[in-house]
Amino acid sequence: MASRRMETKPVITCLKTLLIIYSFVFWITGVILLAVGVWGKLTLGTYISLIAENSTNAPYVLIGTGTTIIVFGLFGCFATCRGSPWMLKLYAMFLSLVFLAELIAGISGFVFRHEIKDTFLRTYTEAIQNYDGNDERSRAVDDVQKSLKCCGIQSYLNWTSSSYFPQHGIPPSCCSNMSDCNPSDMRNMTIAPSKVFQGGCYELVTNFMEVNMGIIAGVAFGIAFSQLIGMLLACCLSRFITANQYEMV
Repeated sequence: MASRRMETKPVITCLKTLLIIYSFVFWITGVILLAVGVWGKLTLGTYISLIAENSTNAPYVLIGTGTTIIVFGLFGCFATCRGSPWMLKLYAMFLSLVFLAELIAGISGFVFRHEIKDTFLRTYTEAIQNYDGNDERSRAVDDVQKSLKCCGIQSYLNWTSSSYFPQHGIPPSCCSNMSDCNPSDMRNMTIAPSKVFQGGCYELVTNFMEVNMGIIAGVAFGIAFSQLIGMLLACCLSRFITANQYEMV
């Protein structure tokens, strides 16, 4: 019996080492998600508001998910060092829940990408029609047009149907040269076309989504399936410890 324990001790030590390394990487993932959530809340709030009214909760979802992963990553390290079978099983169960959640989110995002584009088209159209230059969505529209060097939905002509156009013309954020952006010229549809960006913003955004959707999906599924490694290590370690009645001294 003693000989058998001596033989399995190196195996358990190896599994513990691998699981601690995995838990640390898992913990780092949580820190990254938390940082992205905080950054998204502070920096991308206006952009997110263009997707849908309820999508402003997305940064909070990332912050909550990152915080939970950080806590359970530390729990995984503690459970591994402690050598507690029930803690390891609980850790494996949590990893399985994370795996399922990430898998469902990845599949949903890929399957419903067209609905996401349609939602963006609807909300962006509403933002332009109700543009006043001061509210959150108006600032988001300005940021998009400046950063992507685009104007309107399909083109600058979309601005002619907005409530903003009769008095102010096309917004300054559409101007290709801010030093040559006279408000009176922006109301003149004979002069304005030569001073604004020609391409629409919707096509640029959706093309970016289409081009990068495969990469994003691949990364998401890769992260999701990495949870299987942690689940396998935790279950194997728990089984070895239980079978051999091994305890960390």
